[in-house]
Amino acid sequence: MSERAAPFYCPYCGEEDLRPGEEGHGAWECAGCNRAFRLKFLGLLARGLDGPDTEGKRI
Repeated sequence: MSERAAPFYCPYCGEEDLRPGEEGHGAWECAGCNRAFRLKFLGLLARGLDGPDTEGKRI
């Protein structure tokens, strides 16, 4: 298992000075705008490669 993925920049201000938050897994704090946010992986989409942009054709 790999380590958790880290965001490259703050989604609010774009600053790169981020630190893991104290709120637990997925929580991050931005030193630039003093905001805290949480990242969460929701899962894979059920449609897979047969999405509307492929028009039902296999790649």
